[in-house]
Amino acid sequence: MPGSSASLLTIFGATGDLARRMLLPSLYGLESDGLLPPRLRILGTARSELDAEGFRALVARTLAERVPAGERNDAAVRALLARIDYCAASVDDPATLAPLAASVREAAKQGDIVYHLSTAPRFYAPVCSALQSLGLGGAGTRVLLEKPIGHDLASAIRINDGVARAFDEDRVFRVDHYLGKEGVQNLLALRFGNALFEPLWNARHVEQVQITVAETVGVEGRGDYYDESGATRDMLQNHLLQLLCLTAMEPPSQFDPSAVRNEKLKVLRSLRPIGRAEVAAESVAGQYAAGAIDGVAVPGYAEELGRESRTETFVALRAHIDNWRWSGVPFYLRTGKRMPRRCTEIYLQFRAVPHSIFAHTGAEVQPNALVIRLQPEERIQLMLMSKTPGLDRAGLRLSQVALDLDLHKEFASYRRRFAYERLYLDALEGNGTLFVRRDETEAAWQWVDAVLAGWAQAGMTPKRYPAGTWGPSGAVALIERHGHSWRE
Repeated sequence: MPGSSASLLTIFGATGDLARRMLLPSLYGLESDGLLPPRLRILGTARSELDAEGFRALVARTLAERVPAGERNDAAVRALLARIDYCAASVDDPATLAPLAASVREAAKQGDIVYHLSTAPRFYAPVCSALQSLGLGGAGTRVLLEKPIGHDLASAIRINDGVARAFDEDRVFRVDHYLGKEGVQNLLALRFGNALFEPLWNARHVEQVQITVAETVGVEGRGDYYDESGATRDMLQNHLLQLLCLTAMEPPSQFDPSAVRNEKLKVLRSLRPIGRAEVAAESVAGQYAAGAIDGVAVPGYAEELGRESRTETFVALRAHIDNWRWSGVPFYLRTGKRMPRRCTEIYLQFRAVPHSIFAHTGAEVQPNALVIRLQPEERIQLMLMSKTPGLDRAGLRLSQVALDLDLHKEFASYRRRFAYERLYLDALEGNGTLFVRRDETEAAWQWVDAVLAGWAQAGMTPKRYPAGTWGPSGAVALIERHGHSWRE
């Protein structure tokens, strides 16, 4: 159940990359719109030896760099800075934790405390243990954890166990920032707020589903981290599987944390395992080589990393959900770096008409399709067949046309928000609907671990693909051998 509104947000790793790129600009957006609780204080902490004024100066510089000038308001910046304090601390230096504890107790006298661990996952359990030992982890506190939760199922269990010793599960908010995106939330509205789609959202009417998360960037200075994770752990285990769950789940009884997450968990537990016997036919791993993005030459992954590597930067799979709704429908999942364009989208192709009355005219009837694009722009397209204008003396002609809802154009008066604005607001109010529960995380790891183990047992290594292409040729064969084609 939601707790009371928080009076203190403590950000561990407050000087790090995620804080500067996403967290601080998101807090500014909430401040600018008057959505932060009036009494909320924000306490930053990190190893960096800054005082409060130094940290406020860093925040001000970050906002100047990250918030578009047209959305920046000096009064809102000053109001946010007035909420902010800082205390340098390190979990492996107990002497620094006492001042931090004193700062937390002083700032959190009127409501709940939210801790956001924007740190490496190996620090999650130690930080939670330290908070508990200092008497700062009891009722009225909750903690946000960033993905990835572990490196595999065993490490995820260790981390979750360590966190659970200090925080009950209903006070643990595991972040997948994709769930804070407007387009992802709109998927729920599209499915369960319209009578048109839900009767068609099943194996009787859907031929195939594709979920693509494509990036044009390389490892961007994150080579050492990325080389330990790869596309499977970095993207498939969380982002793609969360999108799969929201696409495939049954209607929850109501829009609340337990109901939504229960239905997502059922999807994960219905995923057909892909192990050693299946990986060759049902999966492809790739690694980008030198190529070009938008006409600009870029190096290969090994060159960026500075050494040879067997880490995959691309993965494609053919997954099946073994339940009544989706039996027999393939879910094609694909993610990769150095793709031709940045794109996150869900594509549902409906089954063909059972009989075409236009066959004798030579007119080809394409299957209807629904495209839900989440980034870079958010839009929904329903692909339908229409008569091509003309007198058709040589026979009726048909064309596929799109009913196109451009959400940015439709809601042009609304500011485009950072994903963390919604996530922070929900965490401050104790609403866990858009966060990931422990059993979800571990069920996802169990499925992904089987894929990784299957690759290792079968001796499969990533196939090279030129940067600026849609992955290795095996990804094309993966889908085309079943009579389908990737949407590109």
